[in-house]
Amino acid sequence: MTVYGYAGKILRVDLSTGKTTDISSLDYAERFLGGRGIAAKIYWDEVPPETRAFDAENRLIFALGPMAGIPALGASRWGVFGKSPLTTPEKFNYGNLGGRWGAELKFAGYDGIVVHGKSERPVYLLISDGKVEIEDASALWGKGAIQTRDTLKAELGDKTRVVAIGPAGENMVSTATLLADNDASGSGGMGAVMGSKKLKAIAVKGIGKKTEVAHPERLRELTTYFKGLGKDNVPVWGMDFMVYGPKTKKEPCYGCLGNCLRIKYSGDDGRTGKFMCQSRFFYFAWALGFYGEENDASFHATKACDDYGLDTWALQHLLDWLYACFNAGILTEEQTGIPMSKIGSTEFIETLVRMISVREGFGDVLALGLEKAAEKIGPEAVALIEHADAYEPRMYITNALIYPFEPREPIQQVHEVGLTLAQWSSWVKGTPGTHITTDVLRGIAKKFWGSEAAADFSSYEGKALAAKLIQDRQYVKETLMICDWVYPMLDIPNSEDHMGDPTLESKILSAVIGKEFDEESLNRIGERVFNLQRAILLREGHKAREDDKLPDNWHNTPLKGHIVDPDCIVPGKNGEIISRKGAMVEWKEFERMRADFYQLRRWDVATGLQTREQLKEVGLEDIADDLERRELLA
Repeated sequence: MTVYGYAGKILRVDLSTGKTTDISSLDYAERFLGGRGIAAKIYWDEVPPETRAFDAENRLIFALGPMAGIPALGASRWGVFGKSPLTTPEKFNYGNLGGRWGAELKFAGYDGIVVHGKSERPVYLLISDGKVEIEDASALWGKGAIQTRDTLKAELGDKTRVVAIGPAGENMVSTATLLADNDASGSGGMGAVMGSKKLKAIAVKGIGKKTEVAHPERLRELTTYFKGLGKDNVPVWGMDFMVYGPKTKKEPCYGCLGNCLRIKYSGDDGRTGKFMCQSRFFYFAWALGFYGEENDASFHATKACDDYGLDTWALQHLLDWLYACFNAGILTEEQTGIPMSKIGSTEFIETLVRMISVREGFGDVLALGLEKAAEKIGPEAVALIEHADAYEPRMYITNALIYPFEPREPIQQVHEVGLTLAQWSSWVKGTPGTHITTDVLRGIAKKFWGSEAAADFSSYEGKALAAKLIQDRQYVKETLMICDWVYPMLDIPNSEDHMGDPTLESKILSAVIGKEFDEESLNRIGERVFNLQRAILLREGHKAREDDKLPDNWHNTPLKGHIVDPDCIVPGKNGEIISRKGAMVEWKEFERMRADFYQLRRWDVATGLQTREQLKEVGLEDIADDLERRELLA
C-alpha cells in the first residue's frame, strides 16, 4: 500500500548497545500528524518524569512533518526534542531548524530518529545507501561544529547533509546548540543532550526516495496559488540592513521560495555563513561601540557561537547581565579572567565563547546558564537579571498568555502578534511596501484571533481567546514543521483586501496525504498536542497556576523602549495610535485573563489543572489515566 506524505518509518538508535531498528511512524500519525506532535507522544511514552537530561534513558528525538521534501511550500523544517538541562526542574524542550538536513532524512526513508542510551566513546551516525551505521568519531571530538560538518562532507561527499555539535555540546553546556547544513541551528539545550550521549554528528545521504503525494494535480493548483500570494520579507522600517547589501545573498531552506530573511553573509576574511534575525543583532551594538563603525565583528561573533555550539540568544542575555555585574562591582576581571574592558572586540567575544564552551575557569559557572550562574554568585547577581524580549507582553498584551505555558521562548507563537504589529507600525511610519493598515489589522484580528477586540492593545479584552487560537494554530504548524515566515497566512499582499487564508494548511495537507482536513479539524490536533505538552510539563514538576506566570519585572517595571520601535506604538480602541512606553502587565488583569484562558481551555479554573472530561474531548483519555495516578487531574 502506498503511503502518502510520510516515509512511513522512524529510526530508533540505542547507543548503549549499538542496535538500530525501525518503528512505524503511522502508529502516531493519525493523532499527532508529525514533528512536535509525534515527538511529544514518543517522549511521553518513553521518558519517565524522574529521568534527568543527561541520563541514558532520555530520548533525543529528531522529527519531520508529513510534507517534508515537497518543493516550494516551505514545509521541510525539522525539530529536535528531549529533556533539557536549561530549566529547573529539567523539562521537555525543543529546537526548530531549517536548512536541508530534514529533507535529506526524508529522502533517506525516515520521518524521524529516536536516539537513546549512551556511547562509551565518541561516535557519529551515518545514514547512507539505505544502511545505518554507528561510526567512530574520536578524531572529531573537540572540533567545532562547522569544522566537523565540513570534514564529514569532504569524506562522504558534498551532498551528504550533516548535523553536529561543537565543544559546548561535548561539555554539556546548558545552552549548547546543534548546527546543520546551511548553518541551521537548534537551541533548547539539545546540543548538550546530544553531547551527553557522545553523539558528535548525524550524517545523512538520501536514496532518492520521493515524498509521494495523494492528489498531485490538486497540490499543483495550491502551489500555483501559493506562489501568487506575494508573501515576502516583512517590510519593517529601519531594518533593511538586516537583509540587503553587497555582502549578502539569499540562501533558502530546501523546498522554499526564499522570501524571508534567510541570507548568507560573506565576511571580509572570506568566511561565509547564515546571518539573520537575532544573530544579526547579536553583539552588534557592542562591536559598533568598540570599533566606531559598522564592521564584521558581529558576524564573527555569530560564527564563533555556531562553531563552538552556543545559543546566541541565550548568550546575549548572559552578556547583558554580565556587563551589569561588572558595572555594579559584583564581578571583576581579576575574579573571572574575562577581559570586560575589551567588550565589543572580536578578541573579547571569542575568549568568552571559548571559556564557556570548554568550561575554562569562570566559564564553568557561566556554562550553567544565566539563572543558575547568578544563583551561584549570590542574591545581588540574581537581582540584576532583567527579562527583556522583543515580543514581551508589556508591548503586546496577548503574549502574556503565551509565555507561561512553554519551557522556552515560544518564538513562533509570539511572532504571530509581534510580526503583524511590526508591519502595522511600519505602515503608520510610511514604510514603502507595507499593506497592513489599521482596517487590515482589525480584519486579521477578527478572522484569526477571535474578535476585533484582540487588535486593541489599550485593553485586556479578547486576549485570552486570541492566545488560545494562536497556540492551537501554531502547534499545528510545528506538527507539520512548516515555515514560520510563511504560515499562518494572516495576510495576502496580492489581494484587494489583504485578508489572509486560514484554510491553506489544511488544503495542502489534504492534497498531500489524501485525508480530508479543514481548518477546524486541523486546529483540534494543535489543541491535542498543546494539551499533551501541558501534561508532560505538569508531570515533570511545572505547578499549575503557581508557575503559570510571567517574570516579575514585566509586572513591576515600566517598558522603556523596543528594539524595532522605540516609540512603542500599537493600535488602541477604534484603531487610534497609542504608545505602550511606560506600560506594565497589570497583575489583577493578568489573573483575570488567565482565568478566562483556563475556562476557554476547559481546564479547572480554581487549580489550572486539566480534567478527565476535557482530555477525553481532545483525544487524550489515555494521558488522563497517568495524570490521575499522579494526582495531577482536577
